[in-house]
Amino acid sequence: MPAQAIHAAILTDPLREALTAATAQINSLVLGKPREVRLALTTLLAGGHLLIEDLPGLGKTTLARAMSATLGLDFQRMQFTSDLLPADILGVSIFDPVAREFRFHSGPVFTQLLLADEINRAPPRTQSALLEAMAEHQVTVDGVTHSLPQPFFVIATQNPVDLAGTFPLPDSQLDRFLLRLQLGYPDADAEKAMLSGSDRREMIAQVMPKLSTDEVMALRQAVGHVHASEALVAYVQALLAESRRHRGVRVGLSPRAGLALLQGARAHALIGGRSHALPEDVQALFTQVAAHRIVPEAESDSRDKLASSILVSVAVD
Repeated sequence: MPAQAIHAAILTDPLREALTAATAQINSLVLGKPREVRLALTTLLAGGHLLIEDLPGLGKTTLARAMSATLGLDFQRMQFTSDLLPADILGVSIFDPVAREFRFHSGPVFTQLLLADEINRAPPRTQSALLEAMAEHQVTVDGVTHSLPQPFFVIATQNPVDLAGTFPLPDSQLDRFLLRLQLGYPDADAEKAMLSGSDRREMIAQVMPKLSTDEVMALRQAVGHVHASEALVAYVQALLAESRRHRGVRVGLSPRAGLALLQGARAHALIGGRSHALPEDVQALFTQVAAHRIVPEAESDSRDKLASSILVSVAVD
Protein backbone atom coordinates (compact mmCIF):
# COMPACT_ATOMS: atom_id res chain seq x y z
CA MET A 1 0.00 0.00 0.00
CA PRO A 2 1.46 3.44 -0.94
CA ALA A 3 2.46 5.74 1.90
CA GLN A 4 -0.28 8.20 0.94
CA ALA A 5 -2.94 5.51 1.28
CA ILE A 6 -1.58 4.44 4.65
CA HIS A 7 -1.71 8.04 5.84
CA ALA A 8 -5.28 8.43 4.65
CA ALA A 9 -6.26 5.26 6.49
CA ILE A 10 -4.79 6.71 9.68
CA LEU A 11 -7.15 9.66 9.38
CA THR A 12 -10.29 7.83 8.25
CA ASP A 13 -10.12 4.54 10.10
CA PRO A 14 -12.73 3.97 12.88
CA LEU A 15 -9.72 3.70 15.14
CA ARG A 16 -9.61 7.50 15.04
CA GLU A 17 -13.06 7.71 16.62
CA ALA A 18 -12.11 5.18 19.28
CA LEU A 19 -8.95 7.14 20.14
CA THR A 20 -10.95 10.37 20.37
CA ALA A 21 -13.48 8.69 22.68
CA ALA A 22 -10.68 7.26 24.82
CA THR A 23 -9.05 10.68 25.16
CA ALA A 24 -12.36 12.25 26.14
CA GLN A 25 -13.03 9.57 28.76
CA ILE A 26 -9.62 9.97 30.38
CA ASN A 27 -10.14 13.74 30.48
CA SER A 28 -13.48 13.18 32.22
CA LEU A 29 -11.66 11.25 34.95
CA VAL A 30 -8.52 13.41 35.22
CA LEU A 31 -10.09 16.85 35.32
CA GLY A 32 -8.45 20.00 34.04
CA LYS A 33 -5.36 18.31 32.58
CA PRO A 34 -5.99 17.88 28.81
CA ARG A 35 -2.40 18.74 27.90
CA GLU A 36 -0.94 16.27 30.39
CA VAL A 37 -3.37 13.55 29.29
CA ARG A 38 -2.37 14.07 25.67
CA LEU A 39 1.31 13.88 26.62
CA ALA A 40 0.73 10.65 28.54
CA LEU A 41 -1.09 9.11 25.57
CA THR A 42 1.68 10.37 23.29
CA THR A 43 4.24 8.52 25.40
CA LEU A 44 2.26 5.28 25.29
CA LEU A 45 1.63 5.39 21.53
CA ALA A 46 5.27 6.31 20.86
CA GLY A 47 6.35 3.13 22.65
CA GLY A 48 8.06 4.96 25.51
CA HIS A 49 7.68 5.26 29.27
CA LEU A 50 6.57 8.18 31.43
CA LEU A 51 8.11 9.74 34.53
CA ILE A 52 5.81 11.97 36.59
CA GLU A 53 7.60 14.15 39.11
CA ASP A 54 5.09 15.81 41.41
CA LEU A 55 3.71 16.16 44.91
CA PRO A 56 1.39 13.54 46.46
CA GLY A 57 -2.33 13.83 45.86
CA LEU A 58 -2.25 15.54 42.47
CA GLY A 59 -3.65 12.69 40.39
CA LYS A 60 -0.70 10.54 39.33
CA THR A 61 -2.38 7.27 40.34
CA THR A 62 -5.72 8.48 38.97
CA LEU A 63 -4.11 9.13 35.58
CA ALA A 64 -2.52 5.67 35.50
CA ARG A 65 -5.73 3.89 36.50
CA ALA A 66 -7.84 5.97 34.13
CA MET A 67 -5.54 5.07 31.23
CA SER A 68 -5.53 1.35 32.04
CA ALA A 69 -9.34 1.23 32.40
CA THR A 70 -9.98 3.25 29.25
CA LEU A 71 -7.44 1.47 27.07
CA GLY A 72 -8.29 -2.01 28.31
CA LEU A 73 -4.80 -2.65 29.70
CA ASP A 74 -3.87 -4.94 32.59
CA PHE A 75 -2.72 -2.84 35.53
CA GLN A 76 -0.33 -3.35 38.44
CA ARG A 77 0.79 -0.81 41.04
CA MET A 78 4.02 -1.20 43.02
CA GLN A 79 5.04 0.95 45.96
CA PHE A 80 8.82 1.23 45.78
CA THR A 81 10.63 1.09 49.13
CA SER A 82 14.22 0.91 50.31
CA ASP A 83 14.00 -2.85 50.99
CA LEU A 84 12.49 -3.78 47.61
CA LEU A 85 14.47 -6.46 45.77
CA PRO A 86 14.69 -7.11 42.01
CA ALA A 87 12.88 -10.43 42.53
CA ASP A 88 9.95 -8.54 44.05
CA ILE A 89 9.48 -6.88 40.66
CA LEU A 90 10.63 -9.49 38.15
CA GLY A 91 9.60 -12.73 39.84
CA VAL A 92 11.48 -15.75 41.10
CA SER A 93 12.10 -19.40 40.23
CA ILE A 94 10.86 -21.80 42.93
CA PHE A 95 11.66 -25.50 43.06
CA ASP A 96 8.65 -27.75 42.55
CA PRO A 97 9.35 -31.00 44.48
CA VAL A 98 6.62 -32.88 42.61
CA ALA A 99 7.84 -31.99 39.13
CA ARG A 100 11.45 -31.93 40.39
CA GLU A 101 12.20 -28.72 38.52
CA PHE A 102 12.31 -24.99 39.05
CA ARG A 103 9.23 -23.08 37.93
CA PHE A 104 9.17 -19.37 37.30
CA HIS A 105 6.60 -17.31 39.22
CA SER A 106 6.22 -14.00 37.44
CA GLY A 107 6.34 -10.70 39.32
CA PRO A 108 4.18 -7.59 38.92
CA VAL A 109 6.29 -6.35 36.00
CA PHE A 110 4.40 -8.88 33.86
CA THR A 111 1.56 -6.51 33.11
CA GLN A 112 0.69 -4.00 30.42
CA LEU A 113 0.62 -0.83 32.50
CA LEU A 114 2.85 -0.74 35.58
CA LEU A 115 2.67 2.15 38.04
CA ALA A 116 6.06 2.32 39.78
CA ASP A 117 5.22 4.62 42.68
CA GLU A 118 8.14 6.61 44.13
CA ILE A 119 10.72 4.78 42.05
CA ASN A 120 13.56 6.74 43.62
CA ARG A 121 12.95 5.11 47.02
CA ALA A 122 14.22 1.74 45.76
CA PRO A 123 17.97 1.00 45.80
CA PRO A 124 19.91 1.28 42.52
CA ARG A 125 19.99 -2.49 41.92
CA THR A 126 16.19 -2.66 42.02
CA GLN A 127 15.82 0.44 39.87
CA SER A 128 18.14 -1.10 37.29
CA ALA A 129 16.12 -4.31 37.16
CA LEU A 130 12.99 -2.38 36.22
CA LEU A 131 14.75 -0.08 33.78
CA GLU A 132 16.31 -3.05 32.00
CA ALA A 133 12.82 -4.49 31.54
CA MET A 134 11.69 -1.12 30.18
CA ALA A 135 14.48 -1.02 27.63
CA GLU A 136 14.40 -4.66 26.50
CA HIS A 137 10.71 -5.53 27.08
CA GLN A 138 11.92 -8.78 28.60
CA VAL A 139 13.49 -10.05 31.80
CA THR A 140 16.06 -12.77 32.39
CA VAL A 141 15.87 -14.84 35.57
CA ASP A 142 18.26 -17.74 36.22
CA GLY A 143 19.46 -17.60 32.63
CA VAL A 144 15.97 -17.89 31.13
CA THR A 145 14.50 -14.96 29.19
CA HIS A 146 10.81 -14.15 29.59
CA SER A 147 9.01 -11.72 27.26
CA LEU A 148 6.79 -9.06 28.79
CA PRO A 149 3.18 -8.49 27.69
CA GLN A 150 2.57 -6.02 24.89
CA PRO A 151 2.04 -3.16 25.07
CA PHE A 152 4.32 -2.67 28.07
CA PHE A 153 4.08 0.83 29.53
CA VAL A 154 5.61 2.11 32.76
CA ILE A 155 4.43 5.21 34.59
CA ALA A 156 6.98 5.96 37.32
CA THR A 157 6.53 8.68 39.93
CA GLN A 158 8.87 10.74 42.07
CA ASN A 159 8.21 13.24 44.87
CA PRO A 160 10.45 16.25 44.10
CA VAL A 161 10.27 17.60 47.68
CA ASP A 162 10.63 14.68 50.10
CA LEU A 163 14.08 13.37 49.14
CA ALA A 164 15.04 11.82 52.49
CA GLY A 165 16.00 8.17 52.04
CA THR A 166 15.87 8.27 48.26
CA PHE A 167 18.25 7.03 45.56
CA PRO A 168 18.09 9.54 42.70
CA LEU A 169 17.97 7.99 39.25
CA PRO A 170 21.26 8.49 37.38
CA ASP A 171 21.12 10.33 34.07
CA SER A 172 21.65 7.11 32.10
CA GLN A 173 18.48 5.67 33.65
CA LEU A 174 16.48 8.89 33.35
CA ASP A 175 17.18 8.61 29.61
CA ARG A 176 14.98 5.49 29.52
CA PHE A 177 11.91 7.67 30.06
CA LEU A 178 10.62 9.26 26.87
CA LEU A 179 8.86 12.07 28.75
CA ARG A 180 9.02 13.63 32.20
CA LEU A 181 6.15 15.85 33.25
CA GLN A 182 4.39 17.43 36.20
CA LEU A 183 0.64 17.44 36.70
CA GLY A 184 0.50 20.43 39.06
CA TYR A 185 -2.46 21.69 41.02
CA PRO A 186 -5.85 21.72 39.23
CA ASP A 187 -7.44 25.02 38.32
CA ALA A 188 -10.34 26.33 40.41
CA ASP A 189 -13.11 24.91 38.20
CA ALA A 190 -11.55 21.44 38.01
CA GLU A 191 -10.92 21.38 41.75
CA LYS A 192 -14.51 22.41 42.47
CA ALA A 193 -15.81 19.66 40.18
CA MET A 194 -13.64 17.10 41.98
CA LEU A 195 -14.71 18.26 45.43
CA SER A 196 -18.41 18.20 44.56
CA GLY A 197 -18.38 15.11 42.33
CA SER A 198 -18.07 11.36 42.81
CA ASP A 199 -14.95 9.61 44.04
CA ARG A 200 -12.50 9.15 41.16
CA ARG A 201 -11.79 5.53 42.08
CA GLU A 202 -15.49 4.66 41.93
CA MET A 203 -15.83 6.40 38.58
CA ILE A 204 -12.84 4.56 37.13
CA ALA A 205 -14.21 1.22 38.36
CA GLN A 206 -17.41 1.84 36.39
CA VAL A 207 -16.01 2.94 33.04
CA MET A 208 -15.85 0.68 30.03
CA PRO A 209 -12.76 0.35 27.79
CA LYS A 210 -12.83 2.49 24.67
CA LEU A 211 -9.94 0.63 23.05
CA SER A 212 -8.74 -2.96 23.05
CA THR A 213 -5.16 -4.18 23.36
CA ASP A 214 -5.11 -4.97 19.64
CA GLU A 215 -6.30 -1.44 18.84
CA VAL A 216 -3.63 0.10 21.06
CA MET A 217 -1.00 -1.96 19.23
CA ALA A 218 -2.50 -0.88 15.89
CA LEU A 219 -2.23 2.76 16.96
CA ARG A 220 1.40 2.21 17.91
CA GLN A 221 2.04 0.74 14.50
CA ALA A 222 0.26 3.67 12.84
CA VAL A 223 2.62 6.11 14.58
CA GLY A 224 5.44 4.69 12.46
CA HIS A 225 3.57 5.73 9.30
CA VAL A 226 3.21 9.38 10.35
CA HIS A 227 5.39 11.40 8.02
CA ALA A 228 8.32 13.47 9.30
CA SER A 229 9.71 15.70 6.57
CA GLU A 230 13.38 16.40 5.96
CA ALA A 231 12.80 19.94 7.20
CA LEU A 232 11.39 18.61 10.47
CA VAL A 233 14.32 16.23 10.91
CA ALA A 234 16.67 19.16 10.31
CA TYR A 235 14.80 21.17 12.97
CA VAL A 236 15.21 18.34 15.49
CA GLN A 237 18.90 18.06 14.60
CA ALA A 238 19.31 21.81 15.13
CA LEU A 239 17.77 21.47 18.59
CA LEU A 240 20.18 18.66 19.43
CA ALA A 241 23.14 20.72 18.25
CA GLU A 242 22.03 23.78 20.21
CA SER A 243 21.66 21.70 23.39
CA ARG A 244 25.33 20.69 23.14
CA ARG A 245 26.65 24.24 22.94
CA HIS A 246 24.02 26.15 24.89
CA ARG A 247 25.21 28.29 27.75
CA GLY A 248 24.74 26.58 31.10
CA VAL A 249 24.58 23.04 29.66
CA ARG A 250 27.42 20.64 30.47
CA VAL A 251 26.03 17.57 28.63
CA GLY A 252 23.60 18.03 25.77
CA LEU A 253 21.13 15.72 24.09
CA SER A 254 22.16 12.43 22.52
CA PRO A 255 20.99 11.04 19.16
CA ARG A 256 18.70 8.72 21.14
CA ALA A 257 17.00 11.81 22.57
CA GLY A 258 16.48 13.03 19.00
CA LEU A 259 14.90 9.72 18.02
CA ALA A 260 12.62 9.92 21.05
CA LEU A 261 11.63 13.47 20.14
CA LEU A 262 10.79 12.51 16.56
CA GLN A 263 8.81 9.44 17.61
CA GLY A 264 6.95 11.49 20.20
CA ALA A 265 6.17 14.16 17.60
CA ARG A 266 4.71 11.50 15.30
CA ALA A 267 2.49 10.16 18.09
CA HIS A 268 1.45 13.69 19.08
CA ALA A 269 0.46 14.37 15.48
CA LEU A 270 -1.51 11.13 15.25
CA ILE A 271 -3.53 12.02 18.35
CA GLY A 272 -4.17 15.42 16.77
CA GLY A 273 -5.67 13.74 13.70
CA ARG A 274 -2.77 14.37 11.31
CA SER A 275 -0.71 12.01 9.16
CA HIS A 276 2.34 14.28 9.25
CA ALA A 277 4.28 15.79 12.14
CA LEU A 278 4.78 19.56 12.39
CA PRO A 279 7.27 21.76 14.26
CA GLU A 280 4.42 22.46 16.67
CA ASP A 281 4.44 18.78 17.66
CA VAL A 282 8.15 18.94 18.41
CA GLN A 283 7.72 22.16 20.38
CA ALA A 284 4.84 20.71 22.41
CA LEU A 285 7.13 17.90 23.62
CA PHE A 286 10.61 19.35 23.65
CA THR A 287 10.87 20.49 27.27
CA GLN A 288 9.34 17.25 28.58
CA VAL A 289 11.66 15.14 26.39
CA ALA A 290 14.84 17.19 26.93
CA ALA A 291 14.81 18.55 30.49
CA HIS A 292 15.60 15.29 32.29
CA ARG A 293 18.28 14.38 29.74
CA ILE A 294 20.45 17.49 29.74
CA VAL A 295 23.03 18.01 32.47
CA PRO A 296 23.44 21.62 33.67
CA GLU A 297 26.83 23.08 34.51
CA ALA A 298 25.57 24.09 37.96
CA GLU A 299 23.39 21.80 40.06
CA SER A 300 21.29 24.79 41.08
CA ASP A 301 20.28 25.49 37.46
CA SER A 302 16.79 24.46 36.42
CA ARG A 303 16.76 21.80 33.72
CA ASP A 304 13.30 22.89 32.62
CA LYS A 305 14.43 26.51 32.14
CA LEU A 306 17.49 25.39 30.21
CA ALA A 307 15.37 23.21 27.92
CA SER A 308 12.94 26.08 27.32
CA SER A 309 15.86 28.40 26.57
CA ILE A 310 17.25 25.92 24.03
CA LEU A 311 13.86 25.70 22.32
CA VAL A 312 13.46 29.45 21.87
CA SER A 313 17.06 29.73 20.61
CA VAL A 314 16.39 27.63 17.51
CA ALA A 315 14.28 29.15 14.75
CA VAL A 316 12.01 27.12 12.49
CA ASP A 317 13.11 27.44 8.87
